[in-house]
Amino acid sequence: MLIDNVKITIKSGDGGNGCVSFRREKYVPKGGPNGGDGGNGGDVIFKADNSLSTLIDFKYRRIYKAQNGKHGMGGDKTGRNGEDIIILVPCGSIIKDASSGEVLADLTENGETFTAAKGGKGGRGNSHFATSTNQAPRNAEPGKKGEEKEIEIELKLIADVGLVGLPNSGKSTLISKISAAKPKIADYPFTTLQPNLGIVKYKDFQSFVVADIPGLIEGAHKGKGLGIRFLKHIERTKVLVFLIDSTLASEKENKTEDYDTLVNELKSYDKKLLDKPRIICLSKIDALTDEQKKPLNKIKFKEGKTKEEKSKEKIPVLKISSLSGENLNKLNDEIWMLLNQ
Repeated sequence: MLIDNVKITIKSGDGGNGCVSFRREKYVPKGGPNGGDGGNGGDVIFKADNSLSTLIDFKYRRIYKAQNGKHGMGGDKTGRNGEDIIILVPCGSIIKDASSGEVLADLTENGETFTAAKGGKGGRGNSHFATSTNQAPRNAEPGKKGEEKEIEIELKLIADVGLVGLPNSGKSTLISKISAAKPKIADYPFTTLQPNLGIVKYKDFQSFVVADIPGLIEGAHKGKGLGIRFLKHIERTKVLVFLIDSTLASEKENKTEDYDTLVNELKSYDKKLLDKPRIICLSKIDALTDEQKKPLNKIKFKEGKTKEEKSKEKIPVLKISSLSGENLNKLNDEIWMLLNQ
């Protein structure tokens, strides 16, 4: 199960109190103050870990506390600092302040860290308060309280390629054929209920990651279907592959209707998505006769881009079959070429 949005409570450690103490040794009946300082409280740190792919662990634990600092002791002994708590999150996690919605950090690289709450500072012992007029101070500082925050964690998957299409357009079958991913596949809409990631091996020692998101429908940017929840997962992709069911396109008078719907949904959600290089794939081509394939050769897809972007290379259009494997190698070649541009 992919859990991509959670809210948790974090609290850094309190600082330890300073100590009130006086030096007491043989033949030194009135030694000076020697109360030690309190230790600092532990921090709350988020760390990106590429071995994780979901936020499911946060479903079972919602409160995270760092250790408090130890109190100071006599003999000028400083209390031990509290241990930090390190919270592991998947790469691609966005850390937000739950109350204001402010983005505090975007952890995309493995091992990248962010300190979300600093531990409280330890209080000073009474040795710091000795003066010429007060040589035996009996006061010390209490430790500072740690920070407590409500944090929202939002996960946006990191993939090189995003598969976009209407329900039942063949995205899950495609990712299962070009990668080792094993998504649920069935001949009905909305079979895919959550994003799937697949690693595609290319040539001998190269690879790229493909994300398959649930099918979009008209009005997805307004919350219809499942699209609005998962559109965020293609924001980080470098290339978009549009899958158009050729069996449906061949029957419609407007052959580009499905493609236009997808472009409009992406544009309504975030115009920047259309700045990405894209490939159009007419899927399920094995189900068509030669006569049915002819009209597809004349389809002209609108780029849906600005005038400046239209001057770039035209969008590649491929006719593919995931079942027979037709043009799948060519699709991988096109993806690799665009990734390396």
